[in-house]
Parts: sequence; C-alpha cells; structure tokens
Amino acid sequence: MNSLEGKIILVTRAKHQAGKLSSELKALGAEVLEIPAIEIVPPDSYTPLDEALENLHRYQWLIVTSANTVSVLRERAQSIEAFEHLRIAAIGNATAQALSDAGIHIALMPKEYVAESLLAELGSQLRNQKILIARSAIARDIIPETLRQHGAEVDAIDAYQTIIPKDSVEKIQNLFRQKGHQPDAVTFTSSSSVTNFIALLKEAKQERPAALKAISIGPTTSQTLRGHNWEPTVEATEHNIPGLVQAVVCALCAVP
Repeated sequence: MNSLEGKIILVTRAKHQAGKLSSELKALGAEVLEIPAIEIVPPDSYTPLDEALENLHRYQWLIVTSANTVSVLRERAQSIEAFEHLRIAAIGNATAQALSDAGIHIALMPKEYVAESLLAELGSQLRNQKILIARSAIARDIIPETLRQHGAEVDAIDAYQTIIPKDSVEKIQNLFRQKGHQPDAVTFTSSSSVTNFIALLKEAKQERPAALKAISIGPTTSQTLRGHNWEPTVEATEHNIPGLVQAVVCALCAVP
C-alpha cells in the first residue's frame, strides 16, 4: 500500500507550476485536487524593474527570490552578460536551478529566505553594498529593511505579482460545500499562496475547515500561516518539492 493511499491533498500552486508536486503526491497514492490560489501576472508597471536592469552596473548584489523572478529577468534584461559582474544570491533550490538553466552564475544560496539566514551568509559584506532584490509585488518588507539596518543600500523591485484565479472561487465553493470527500491537507509553497488562499476562502464565503492540515514548504511560509492564526502541521525540512512531499507524508502519519 502506498504511503498516501486514501488521502486527499489540495495543491494551491499556480497552474503552470503544480505538475511536479501533484505527480509526486499521486505516485504515493494520494488523490490530488489542484485549485490554484495564485496566478502569476505582470506588475502594475515594469518601469522600475527596467530602469534597474538598465543600470545594473550600480549594484554589487542581486537577490533573486523565485523561479518566476528568473523568468521575468530573462525576458526584460538586455542580455545574460549584463549580470556577470554581480554577486547573485538565489533563494531556494528551484530559483538556483532556474538561474543555472539561464546560464547565470550563483555566488550564494542562503539556507532560508529569512533575515537571519541572509545576515549569517552575507555578514560584513553588507556594509556600503548596493543590493537589488527582484521579487513578487506582495513580498514582505522585513528582508530589505533588515539589510538596510546593517549598512546596505537596497532597492526592492516588483518583478511580478500574484492574483487569485477567477475560476478558483467557484472550485473552492464546490469543494467545501459538498458532504464528504474533503481534503486531508493543503500544501503551501510560498507566502503568497497562503495569503491568496485565505482571501480565496473569504471571497468564496467559506470557513476554513478546522481539520484541514496546512503543510508549509519553509519558515517564511509558516510565518505567514501563523499570521493568519493557522499553525502549520508540518514544515518541510528541505525547502523544495521533495521536502514538501515528505512533510505531507509526515503530517498524515504515514510511513514513506
């Protein structure tokens, strides 16, 4: 018997990103329900990002927060060579892989995208350094603010934003209003997926089922869950898709 046989898992990743997570959960016997909480769309304006990319010579560091950001940088930058002088910090394995696939060299990959981890890795290198952070429009400001407090000059610029997919509201309504066949757990791969899922429930006029387990990919996502008074049942030890799958197994008391 597969370790997740008979379990129902709700996957909230963007539609174009859900495949790997869903397939790994299905391989363990789970029934997977894909209801995206986020859709990736352009920021309100590309002007700030384009201006930063045209003036990359002013920066010593570039912090890239997601694979989505890498895609935007590849599209908007004049050339990959424009990044060669920068020291680049990749947040997460997926981001690092996307940068590598793009031919962009990585100088640093912090263990976690939290202020403490970045400070521990960067240390005294921060003072008087000009840092560009390319990120989602709804990303929290604690990271750039912390870096500024330690002597860095930071520009945090939106590369994309996330919205709630229109058809997901009806899907959530149909899912939680039916009797039985409810998900055992829901997976979250980012803070934006948490924030948008909570908003999705509100828009669908649905209460969060008390028994629904939240599985978090990492500490920042867990912090966002706690901000919504939802304690994650398990946080992935490795902050990637295989780690998240193992966290689901752990949360549902199954043996891998």
